[in-house]
Amino acid sequence: MDQNNGRRVVLFPLPIQGCINPMFQMAKILHSKGFSITVIHTRFNAPKASSHPLFTFLEIQDGLSETDIRTDDNTWLFTLLNRRCEAPFRDCLTKLLKSSDLETGEKKQRISCLIHDSGWTFTGSVAESLKLPRLVLNVYTISYFRSHFALPKLRRDVNLLSQDPDQDDVVQEFPPLRKKDLVRLLKEKREYLEPYLNMILESTKSSSGIIFVMSCEELDQDSLPKAREEFKVPIFAIGPSHSKFPASSSSLFTQDETCIPWLDKQEDRSVIYVSFGSLASMTGPELIEIACGLRNSGQPFLLVVRVGSVKGTEWIEAIPEELMAKVNEKGKIVKWAPQQEVLKHRAIGGFLTHNGMNSVVESICEGVPMICLPCFWDQFLYARLVSDVWRVGLHLEHRIERNEIESAIRRLLFGSEGEAIRERMTLLKDKVERSVEENGSAYRSLESLIDHISSF
Repeated sequence: MDQNNGRRVVLFPLPIQGCINPMFQMAKILHSKGFSITVIHTRFNAPKASSHPLFTFLEIQDGLSETDIRTDDNTWLFTLLNRRCEAPFRDCLTKLLKSSDLETGEKKQRISCLIHDSGWTFTGSVAESLKLPRLVLNVYTISYFRSHFALPKLRRDVNLLSQDPDQDDVVQEFPPLRKKDLVRLLKEKREYLEPYLNMILESTKSSSGIIFVMSCEELDQDSLPKAREEFKVPIFAIGPSHSKFPASSSSLFTQDETCIPWLDKQEDRSVIYVSFGSLASMTGPELIEIACGLRNSGQPFLLVVRVGSVKGTEWIEAIPEELMAKVNEKGKIVKWAPQQEVLKHRAIGGFLTHNGMNSVVESICEGVPMICLPCFWDQFLYARLVSDVWRVGLHLEHRIERNEIESAIRRLLFGSEGEAIRERMTLLKDKVERSVEENGSAYRSLESLIDHISSF
Protein backbone atom coordinates (compact mmCIF):
# COMPACT_ATOMS: atom_id res chain seq x y z
CA MET A 1 0.00 0.00 0.00
CA ASP A 2 1.16 3.55 -0.72
CA GLN A 3 1.98 5.68 2.33
CA ASN A 4 -1.04 7.38 3.88
CA ASN A 5 -1.46 10.73 2.14
CA GLY A 6 -3.35 12.42 4.98
CA ARG A 7 -6.60 12.55 3.01
CA ARG A 8 -9.90 10.83 3.64
CA VAL A 9 -12.66 9.89 1.19
CA VAL A 10 -16.26 9.33 2.28
CA LEU A 11 -18.16 6.58 0.45
CA PHE A 12 -21.94 6.10 0.40
CA PRO A 13 -23.09 2.85 -1.28
CA LEU A 14 -26.66 2.06 -2.29
CA PRO A 15 -27.65 -0.88 -0.03
CA ILE A 16 -28.01 -3.69 -2.59
CA GLN A 17 -25.40 -6.35 -3.34
CA GLY A 18 -24.76 -5.29 -6.92
CA CYS A 19 -23.89 -1.78 -5.73
CA ILE A 20 -22.09 -2.67 -2.50
CA ASN A 21 -19.46 -4.87 -4.20
CA PRO A 22 -18.19 -2.20 -6.64
CA MET A 23 -18.20 0.49 -3.93
CA PHE A 24 -16.02 -1.61 -1.66
CA GLN A 25 -13.72 -2.45 -4.54
CA MET A 26 -13.41 1.30 -5.08
CA ALA A 27 -12.69 1.73 -1.36
CA LYS A 28 -9.89 -0.84 -1.50
CA ILE A 29 -8.36 0.79 -4.55
CA LEU A 30 -8.36 4.22 -2.91
CA HIS A 31 -6.98 2.80 0.33
CA SER A 32 -4.14 1.18 -1.60
CA LYS A 33 -3.36 4.64 -2.98
CA GLY A 34 -2.98 6.13 0.48
CA PHE A 35 -6.47 7.46 1.21
CA SER A 36 -8.26 6.76 4.48
CA ILE A 37 -11.80 5.49 4.01
CA THR A 38 -15.05 6.26 5.83
CA VAL A 39 -18.19 4.39 4.74
CA ILE A 40 -21.58 5.88 5.58
CA HIS A 41 -24.23 3.20 5.22
CA THR A 42 -27.87 2.47 5.96
CA ARG A 43 -29.12 0.08 8.61
CA PHE A 44 -30.81 -1.88 5.80
CA ASN A 45 -28.30 -4.32 4.27
CA ALA A 46 -25.52 -2.93 6.42
CA PRO A 47 -22.08 -4.14 5.31
CA LYS A 48 -20.00 -6.27 7.65
CA ALA A 49 -17.57 -3.84 9.26
CA SER A 50 -15.52 -6.73 10.65
CA SER A 51 -14.61 -7.74 7.09
CA HIS A 52 -13.00 -4.33 6.51
CA PRO A 53 -10.94 -3.49 9.62
CA LEU A 54 -9.01 -0.72 7.85
CA PHE A 55 -12.15 1.34 7.12
CA THR A 56 -14.32 3.48 9.39
CA PHE A 57 -18.07 2.75 9.34
CA LEU A 58 -20.90 5.12 10.26
CA GLU A 59 -24.49 3.84 10.21
CA ILE A 60 -27.50 6.08 9.55
CA GLN A 61 -31.17 5.32 10.09
CA ASP A 62 -33.15 4.63 6.91
CA GLY A 63 -36.69 4.48 8.31
CA LEU A 64 -37.59 1.33 6.34
CA SER A 65 -40.23 -1.03 7.72
CA GLU A 66 -40.38 -4.78 7.08
CA THR A 67 -43.13 -4.11 4.54
CA ASP A 68 -40.95 -1.60 2.72
CA ILE A 69 -38.07 -4.05 2.52
CA ARG A 70 -40.25 -6.81 1.05
CA THR A 71 -41.37 -4.73 -1.95
CA ASP A 72 -40.62 -6.09 -5.41
CA ASP A 73 -40.54 -2.56 -6.88
CA ASN A 74 -36.90 -1.52 -6.60
CA THR A 75 -37.54 1.95 -8.00
CA TRP A 76 -40.03 2.60 -5.20
CA LEU A 77 -37.55 1.26 -2.64
CA PHE A 78 -34.78 3.55 -3.89
CA THR A 79 -37.18 6.51 -3.96
CA LEU A 80 -38.17 5.77 -0.38
CA LEU A 81 -34.54 5.49 0.72
CA ASN A 82 -33.76 8.87 -0.83
CA ARG A 83 -36.67 10.48 1.00
CA ARG A 84 -35.86 9.03 4.41
CA CYS A 85 -32.07 9.11 4.41
CA GLU A 86 -31.44 12.75 3.49
CA ALA A 87 -31.67 14.23 7.00
CA PRO A 88 -29.72 11.43 8.75
CA PHE A 89 -27.05 11.54 6.04
CA ARG A 90 -26.72 15.33 6.28
CA ASP A 91 -26.33 15.13 10.07
CA CYS A 92 -23.76 12.34 9.82
CA LEU A 93 -21.67 14.06 7.16
CA THR A 94 -21.83 17.42 8.97
CA LYS A 95 -20.52 15.84 12.19
CA LEU A 96 -17.81 14.02 10.26
CA LEU A 97 -16.58 17.23 8.65
CA LYS A 98 -16.60 19.07 12.01
CA SER A 99 -14.64 16.30 13.71
CA SER A 100 -12.10 16.43 10.89
CA ASP A 101 -11.72 20.19 11.32
CA LEU A 102 -11.09 19.71 15.05
CA GLU A 103 -8.28 17.22 14.56
CA THR A 104 -4.80 18.55 15.23
CA GLY A 105 -1.22 17.54 14.62
CA GLU A 106 -0.39 14.27 12.89
CA LYS A 107 -3.98 13.03 13.26
CA LYS A 108 -5.49 15.74 11.07
CA GLN A 109 -6.97 14.33 7.88
CA ARG A 110 -8.59 16.43 5.23
CA ILE A 111 -11.77 14.99 3.73
CA SER A 112 -11.19 15.24 -0.02
CA CYS A 113 -14.59 14.32 -1.38
CA LEU A 114 -17.74 12.25 -1.20
CA ILE A 115 -18.21 9.31 -3.59
CA HIS A 116 -21.79 8.04 -3.73
CA ASP A 117 -23.74 5.58 -5.82
CA SER A 118 -25.66 7.14 -8.72
CA GLY A 119 -28.88 5.88 -7.10
CA TRP A 120 -28.54 8.47 -4.31
CA THR A 121 -30.10 11.65 -5.67
CA PHE A 122 -30.29 13.98 -2.64
CA THR A 123 -26.54 14.02 -2.10
CA GLY A 124 -25.90 16.91 -4.49
CA SER A 125 -27.61 19.55 -2.36
CA VAL A 126 -26.10 18.15 0.84
CA ALA A 127 -22.54 18.14 -0.51
CA GLU A 128 -22.96 21.60 -2.05
CA SER A 129 -24.20 23.09 1.24
CA LEU A 130 -21.16 21.63 3.00
CA LYS A 131 -18.78 22.71 0.19
CA LEU A 132 -17.64 19.12 -0.32
CA PRO A 133 -16.69 17.89 -3.82
CA ARG A 134 -18.83 14.98 -4.95
CA LEU A 135 -18.20 12.13 -7.40
CA VAL A 136 -20.84 9.71 -8.67
CA LEU A 137 -19.97 6.02 -8.79
CA ASN A 138 -21.90 4.16 -11.46
CA VAL A 139 -22.37 0.39 -11.63
CA TYR A 140 -23.87 0.41 -15.15
CA THR A 141 -21.96 0.34 -18.41
CA ILE A 142 -21.58 3.74 -20.01
CA SER A 143 -23.82 2.69 -22.91
CA TYR A 144 -26.67 1.67 -20.61
CA PHE A 145 -26.38 4.73 -18.39
CA ARG A 146 -26.53 7.07 -21.40
CA SER A 147 -29.51 5.32 -23.00
CA HIS A 148 -31.67 4.49 -19.99
CA PHE A 149 -32.77 8.11 -19.54
CA ALA A 150 -34.88 7.58 -22.67
CA LEU A 151 -36.97 4.91 -20.94
CA PRO A 152 -39.81 7.19 -19.71
CA LYS A 153 -40.37 8.51 -23.24
CA LEU A 154 -40.32 4.99 -24.65
CA ARG A 155 -42.72 3.85 -21.97
CA ARG A 156 -45.23 6.49 -23.03
CA ASP A 157 -45.17 5.08 -26.54
CA VAL A 158 -48.34 3.00 -26.30
CA ASN A 159 -47.79 1.58 -29.80
CA LEU A 160 -44.53 0.02 -28.73
CA LEU A 161 -46.07 -1.76 -25.74
CA SER A 162 -48.93 -3.12 -27.84
CA GLN A 163 -46.62 -4.64 -30.43
CA ASP A 164 -45.86 -8.33 -30.81
CA PRO A 165 -43.76 -9.20 -27.73
CA ASP A 166 -41.51 -11.43 -29.86
CA GLN A 167 -40.35 -8.70 -32.26
CA ASP A 168 -36.64 -8.92 -33.00
CA ASP A 169 -36.22 -5.35 -34.30
CA VAL A 170 -33.48 -3.34 -32.60
CA VAL A 171 -34.73 -0.32 -30.62
CA GLN A 172 -33.11 2.64 -32.39
CA GLU A 173 -33.12 4.79 -29.23
CA PHE A 174 -31.57 2.01 -27.14
CA PRO A 175 -29.33 -0.33 -29.16
CA PRO A 176 -28.62 -3.23 -29.00
CA LEU A 177 -31.92 -3.88 -27.13
CA ARG A 178 -34.59 -5.54 -29.21
CA LYS A 179 -38.24 -4.55 -29.01
CA LYS A 180 -39.15 -7.79 -27.23
CA ASP A 181 -36.57 -6.93 -24.53
CA LEU A 182 -37.90 -3.41 -24.16
CA VAL A 183 -41.52 -4.56 -23.86
CA ARG A 184 -40.52 -6.75 -20.91
CA LEU A 185 -38.45 -4.00 -19.35
CA LEU A 186 -41.16 -1.34 -19.66
CA LYS A 187 -43.95 -3.55 -18.39
CA GLU A 188 -42.33 -3.74 -14.98
CA LYS A 189 -44.12 -1.87 -12.21
CA ARG A 190 -42.25 1.44 -12.28
CA GLU A 191 -44.63 4.33 -11.63
CA TYR A 192 -41.81 6.22 -9.91
CA LEU A 193 -39.38 5.66 -12.78
CA GLU A 194 -39.53 8.99 -14.59
CA PRO A 195 -39.02 11.35 -11.62
CA TYR A 196 -36.31 9.08 -10.22
CA LEU A 197 -34.38 9.01 -13.51
CA ASN A 198 -34.71 12.77 -13.84
CA MET A 199 -33.17 13.22 -10.39
CA ILE A 200 -30.34 10.80 -11.20
CA LEU A 201 -29.58 12.72 -14.40
CA GLU A 202 -29.59 16.09 -12.65
CA SER A 203 -27.45 14.80 -9.78
CA THR A 204 -24.91 13.26 -12.15
CA LYS A 205 -24.57 16.32 -14.37
CA SER A 206 -23.94 18.58 -11.36
CA SER A 207 -21.23 16.33 -9.89
CA SER A 208 -17.46 16.75 -10.02
CA GLY A 209 -17.08 13.58 -12.05
CA ILE A 210 -18.45 10.12 -12.87
CA ILE A 211 -16.68 6.86 -12.04
CA PHE A 212 -17.68 3.84 -14.12
CA VAL A 213 -16.37 0.83 -12.23
CA MET A 214 -17.66 -1.74 -14.73
CA SER A 215 -16.63 -0.02 -17.95
CA CYS A 216 -13.38 0.47 -19.82
CA GLU A 217 -12.73 1.71 -23.34
CA GLU A 218 -12.51 -1.86 -24.60
CA LEU A 219 -16.10 -2.60 -23.46
CA ASP A 220 -17.65 0.82 -24.15
CA GLN A 221 -15.52 2.36 -26.87
CA ASP A 222 -18.37 3.98 -28.82
CA SER A 223 -20.23 5.38 -25.80
CA LEU A 224 -17.36 6.95 -23.88
CA PRO A 225 -16.76 10.03 -26.10
CA LYS A 226 -20.53 10.58 -26.41
CA ALA A 227 -20.94 10.46 -22.62
CA ARG A 228 -18.16 13.01 -22.14
CA GLU A 229 -19.93 15.34 -24.55
CA GLU A 230 -23.37 14.86 -22.94
CA PHE A 231 -22.44 15.08 -19.25
CA LYS A 232 -19.62 17.64 -19.55
CA VAL A 233 -17.92 16.42 -16.37
CA PRO A 234 -14.79 14.28 -16.03
CA ILE A 235 -15.50 10.59 -16.67
CA PHE A 236 -13.29 7.81 -15.35
CA ALA A 237 -13.82 4.34 -16.86
CA ILE A 238 -11.68 2.31 -14.46
CA GLY A 239 -13.33 -1.09 -14.76
CA PRO A 240 -13.31 -3.93 -14.22
CA SER A 241 -12.54 -2.92 -10.64
CA HIS A 242 -12.94 -6.43 -9.21
CA SER A 243 -9.81 -7.53 -11.07
CA LYS A 244 -7.82 -5.49 -8.55
CA PHE A 245 -9.63 -6.59 -5.39
CA PRO A 246 -12.11 -9.48 -4.89
CA ALA A 247 -15.70 -8.86 -3.83
CA SER A 248 -16.08 -11.78 -1.43
CA SER A 249 -15.48 -9.71 1.70
CA SER A 250 -18.46 -7.44 0.88
CA SER A 251 -21.00 -10.24 0.31
CA LEU A 252 -24.29 -9.79 2.16
CA PHE A 253 -24.88 -13.55 2.04
CA THR A 254 -23.09 -16.46 3.68
CA GLN A 255 -21.12 -18.25 0.98
CA ASP A 256 -21.17 -22.04 0.76
CA GLU A 257 -17.52 -22.94 0.37
CA THR A 258 -18.28 -26.67 -0.06
CA CYS A 259 -18.85 -26.08 -3.76
CA ILE A 260 -15.10 -25.64 -4.34
CA PRO A 261 -14.03 -29.17 -3.26
CA TRP A 262 -17.04 -30.44 -5.25
CA LEU A 263 -15.73 -28.62 -8.32
CA ASP A 264 -12.28 -30.10 -7.70
CA LYS A 265 -13.75 -33.53 -8.46
CA GLN A 266 -15.17 -32.50 -11.86
CA GLU A 267 -13.50 -32.57 -15.25
CA ASP A 268 -12.09 -29.44 -16.86
CA ARG A 269 -14.67 -27.14 -18.50
CA SER A 270 -17.50 -29.61 -17.83
CA VAL A 271 -19.63 -27.79 -15.21
CA ILE A 272 -22.43 -25.31 -15.86
CA TYR A 273 -22.57 -22.69 -13.12
CA VAL A 274 -26.06 -21.21 -12.58
CA SER A 275 -26.83 -18.10 -10.56
CA PHE A 276 -29.46 -15.35 -10.86
CA GLY A 277 -27.93 -12.85 -8.46
CA SER A 278 -29.11 -11.14 -5.30
CA LEU A 279 -32.45 -9.65 -6.44
CA ALA A 280 -34.08 -11.83 -9.10
CA SER A 281 -36.89 -14.21 -8.20
CA MET A 282 -38.64 -17.08 -9.97
CA THR A 283 -41.69 -19.28 -9.61
CA GLY A 284 -41.68 -22.91 -8.50
CA PRO A 285 -42.48 -24.17 -12.04
CA GLU A 286 -39.61 -22.07 -13.45
CA LEU A 287 -37.19 -23.61 -10.96
CA ILE A 288 -38.38 -27.07 -12.01
CA GLU A 289 -37.82 -26.24 -15.70
CA ILE A 290 -34.30 -25.02 -14.92
CA ALA A 291 -33.51 -28.12 -12.83
CA CYS A 292 -34.86 -30.44 -15.53
CA GLY A 293 -32.94 -28.67 -18.29
CA LEU A 294 -29.72 -28.94 -16.31
CA ARG A 295 -30.31 -32.59 -15.45
CA ASN A 296 -31.27 -33.53 -19.02
CA SER A 297 -28.10 -31.95 -20.42
CA GLY A 298 -26.09 -34.73 -18.80
CA GLN A 299 -23.49 -32.22 -17.59
CA PRO A 300 -22.52 -31.60 -13.98
CA PHE A 301 -23.89 -28.30 -12.68
CA LEU A 302 -23.63 -25.98 -9.69
CA LEU A 303 -26.99 -24.26 -9.09
CA VAL A 304 -27.33 -21.27 -6.74
CA VAL A 305 -30.84 -20.81 -5.32
CA ARG A 306 -30.94 -17.87 -2.95
CA VAL A 307 -33.14 -18.32 0.14
CA GLY A 308 -36.48 -16.66 -0.57
CA SER A 309 -35.86 -16.30 -4.30
CA VAL A 310 -38.50 -18.89 -5.26
CA LYS A 311 -41.91 -17.30 -4.83
CA GLY A 312 -44.10 -18.92 -2.19
CA THR A 313 -41.37 -21.15 -0.76
CA GLU A 314 -38.44 -20.83 1.60
CA TRP A 315 -35.87 -22.49 -0.63
CA ILE A 316 -36.09 -25.44 -3.10
CA GLU A 317 -39.23 -27.15 -1.80
CA ALA A 318 -40.80 -26.74 -5.25
CA ILE A 319 -38.53 -29.46 -6.68
CA PRO A 320 -40.29 -32.85 -6.35
CA GLU A 321 -38.48 -35.56 -4.42
CA GLU A 322 -38.07 -37.80 -7.47
CA LEU A 323 -36.52 -34.98 -9.52
CA MET A 324 -34.33 -33.97 -6.59
CA ALA A 325 -32.83 -37.47 -6.52
CA LYS A 326 -31.92 -37.14 -10.21
CA VAL A 327 -30.56 -33.63 -9.69
CA ASN A 328 -28.24 -34.86 -6.94
CA GLU A 329 -26.71 -37.43 -9.29
CA LYS A 330 -25.03 -34.75 -11.40
CA GLY A 331 -25.53 -31.46 -9.65
CA LYS A 332 -25.01 -29.51 -6.47
CA ILE A 333 -27.41 -26.86 -5.16
CA VAL A 334 -26.22 -24.16 -2.76
CA LYS A 335 -27.82 -21.07 -1.23
CA TRP A 336 -24.95 -18.75 -2.24
CA ALA A 337 -21.54 -19.28 -3.81
CA PRO A 338 -18.17 -17.48 -3.80
CA GLN A 339 -18.76 -16.49 -7.42
CA GLN A 340 -15.36 -15.13 -8.37
CA GLU A 341 -13.67 -18.23 -6.99
CA VAL A 342 -16.17 -20.45 -8.81
CA LEU A 343 -15.70 -18.71 -12.16
CA LYS A 344 -11.91 -19.02 -11.83
CA HIS A 345 -12.17 -22.79 -11.36
CA ARG A 346 -10.84 -24.97 -14.17
CA ALA A 347 -14.01 -27.13 -14.05
CA ILE A 348 -16.39 -24.34 -15.11
CA GLY A 349 -17.39 -24.57 -18.77
CA GLY A 350 -20.26 -22.10 -18.89
CA PHE A 351 -22.32 -19.66 -16.83
CA LEU A 352 -26.14 -19.60 -17.00
CA THR A 353 -26.70 -16.08 -15.70
CA HIS A 354 -29.22 -13.30 -15.14
CA ASN A 355 -26.65 -10.94 -16.71
CA GLY A 356 -26.19 -8.56 -13.84
CA MET A 357 -23.19 -6.41 -14.76
CA ASN A 358 -21.04 -7.73 -11.89
CA SER A 359 -21.63 -11.27 -13.15
CA VAL A 360 -21.03 -10.39 -16.81
CA VAL A 361 -17.73 -8.64 -16.11
CA GLU A 362 -16.55 -11.37 -13.74
CA SER A 363 -17.37 -13.98 -16.38
CA ILE A 364 -15.44 -12.06 -19.06
CA CYS A 365 -12.43 -11.65 -16.78
CA GLU A 366 -12.31 -15.42 -16.24
CA GLY A 367 -13.03 -16.26 -19.90
CA VAL A 368 -16.25 -18.16 -19.13
CA PRO A 369 -18.87 -18.11 -21.93
CA MET A 370 -22.45 -17.36 -20.92
CA ILE A 371 -26.03 -18.51 -21.42
CA CYS A 372 -28.21 -15.42 -21.00
CA LEU A 373 -31.50 -15.35 -19.09
CA PRO A 374 -31.98 -11.69 -18.04
CA CYS A 375 -34.65 -10.95 -15.45
CA PHE A 376 -35.09 -7.16 -15.27
CA TRP A 377 -33.74 -3.64 -15.73
CA ASP A 378 -30.19 -3.30 -17.17
CA GLN A 379 -29.81 -7.07 -17.50
CA PHE A 380 -31.70 -7.04 -20.81
CA LEU A 381 -29.06 -4.79 -22.38
CA TYR A 382 -26.10 -6.71 -20.99
CA ALA A 383 -27.55 -9.97 -22.30
CA ARG A 384 -27.69 -8.45 -25.80
CA LEU A 385 -24.12 -7.21 -25.51
CA VAL A 386 -23.05 -10.74 -24.56
CA SER A 387 -25.01 -12.56 -27.27
CA ASP A 388 -25.26 -10.05 -30.14
CA VAL A 389 -22.34 -7.59 -29.87
CA TRP A 390 -19.42 -9.40 -28.22
CA ARG A 391 -20.89 -12.80 -29.26
CA VAL A 392 -19.46 -14.58 -26.23
CA GLY A 393 -22.65 -16.37 -25.18
CA LEU A 394 -26.09 -17.65 -26.14
CA HIS A 395 -29.45 -16.01 -25.41
CA LEU A 396 -32.42 -18.07 -24.21
CA GLU A 397 -34.72 -15.32 -25.57
CA HIS A 398 -36.63 -15.21 -22.26
CA ARG A 399 -37.72 -18.86 -22.56
CA ILE A 400 -37.44 -20.75 -19.27
CA GLU A 401 -38.05 -24.18 -20.76
CA ARG A 402 -36.17 -27.39 -20.06
CA ASN A 403 -35.60 -28.24 -23.73
CA GLU A 404 -34.24 -24.76 -24.48
CA ILE A 405 -31.89 -24.90 -21.50
CA GLU A 406 -30.66 -28.39 -22.38
CA SER A 407 -30.09 -27.35 -26.00
CA ALA A 408 -28.20 -24.19 -25.04
CA ILE A 409 -25.87 -26.14 -22.73
CA ARG A 410 -25.07 -28.68 -25.44
CA ARG A 411 -24.52 -25.93 -28.05
CA LEU A 412 -22.19 -24.05 -25.71
CA LEU A 413 -20.08 -26.99 -24.56
CA PHE A 414 -19.91 -29.04 -27.74
CA GLY A 415 -19.48 -28.44 -31.45
CA SER A 416 -18.26 -25.62 -33.67
CA GLU A 417 -20.65 -22.94 -32.35
CA GLY A 418 -19.44 -23.34 -28.79
CA GLU A 419 -15.81 -23.43 -29.90
CA ALA A 420 -16.22 -20.14 -31.80
CA ILE A 421 -17.82 -18.54 -28.72
CA ARG A 422 -14.92 -19.67 -26.52
CA GLU A 423 -12.38 -18.26 -28.99
CA ARG A 424 -14.12 -14.87 -29.01
CA MET A 425 -14.34 -14.93 -25.22
CA THR A 426 -10.59 -15.54 -24.96
CA LEU A 427 -9.91 -12.53 -27.20
CA LEU A 428 -12.29 -10.30 -25.19
CA LYS A 429 -10.77 -11.48 -21.90
CA ASP A 430 -7.30 -10.58 -23.16
CA LYS A 431 -8.42 -7.10 -24.24
CA VAL A 432 -10.03 -6.37 -20.87
CA GLU A 433 -7.00 -7.71 -19.00
CA ARG A 434 -4.73 -5.38 -20.96
CA SER A 435 -6.92 -2.42 -20.02
CA VAL A 436 -6.09 -2.72 -16.31
CA GLU A 437 -2.39 -3.35 -16.83
CA GLU A 438 0.13 -0.50 -16.75
CA ASN A 439 -0.60 2.02 -19.52
CA GLY A 440 -3.89 0.28 -20.38
CA SER A 441 -7.03 2.42 -20.73
CA ALA A 442 -8.51 1.53 -17.32
CA TYR A 443 -5.10 1.93 -15.65
CA ARG A 444 -4.66 5.41 -17.12
CA SER A 445 -8.21 6.35 -16.15
CA LEU A 446 -7.61 5.25 -12.57
CA GLU A 447 -4.42 7.32 -12.38
CA SER A 448 -6.40 10.33 -13.63
CA LEU A 449 -9.07 9.68 -10.99
CA ILE A 450 -6.50 9.62 -8.19
CA ASP A 451 -5.04 12.90 -9.44
CA HIS A 452 -8.56 14.38 -9.66
CA ILE A 453 -9.43 13.44 -6.07
CA SER A 454 -6.06 14.67 -4.84
CA SER A 455 -6.69 18.06 -6.45
CA PHE A 456 -9.71 18.83 -4.23
